[in-house]
Amino acid sequence: MKPTKLSERQRQILDFIQRFVTANGYPPTIRQIGEAVAITSTSVVDYNLKALERMGAIRRDREVSRGIELLIGTVRDNIVRVPILGRIAAGEPIPVPEENGAYVDEDEVLELTRDILRGYGDELYALRVRGTSMIDALVNDGDIVIMRQQRMVENGEMAAVWLREERETTLKRFYREGTMVRLQPANPLMEPLRVPARNVEIQGKVVAVVRQT
Repeated sequence: MKPTKLSERQRQILDFIQRFVTANGYPPTIRQIGEAVAITSTSVVDYNLKALERMGAIRRDREVSRGIELLIGTVRDNIVRVPILGRIAAGEPIPVPEENGAYVDEDEVLELTRDILRGYGDELYALRVRGTSMIDALVNDGDIVIMRQQRMVENGEMAAVWLREERETTLKRFYREGTMVRLQPANPLMEPLRVPARNVEIQGKVVAVVRQT
């Protein structure tokens, strides 16, 4: 899956076009857009408009000065901004300094279209994967997993698991087996991890994977 990304400048341009159309009933000129977002070069504005056009946010008629048609609901209304909170181990569990099960050392946002997330709602966050224990589930080292915040998962679902006593976190398939929990890797070279259920805290379920190639 490939994320749909808007740069900060493109977001500013799109927001201005939306505000301008709402206020005036017609689109701005390229020069007005440049003035609004502090871009002095009309060619730079044109470059970013072409990018927005490729994303399906706008349609342009280059024969007229105000030939920008805003396609409401195509991009801005169809985008979910998911914060990337840090990284998680898909391998041996790794120690984590925070109790929320993630290394919160990044300030990034991933923009994904709603169809990728299949209506999972707004309680989403993303983690970068470190390790290869889930490669047979098509989750590789360096990929990004989209997580839905929840405290329970079904057997066989891929989850971010916090091990309370060890203060470690890991990404595995979850299986409840009586008083124990089996954390199953998706890699035939790795053994499952079996721990007491009381030692396990579910931090979230994987709902999508963004491949980093």
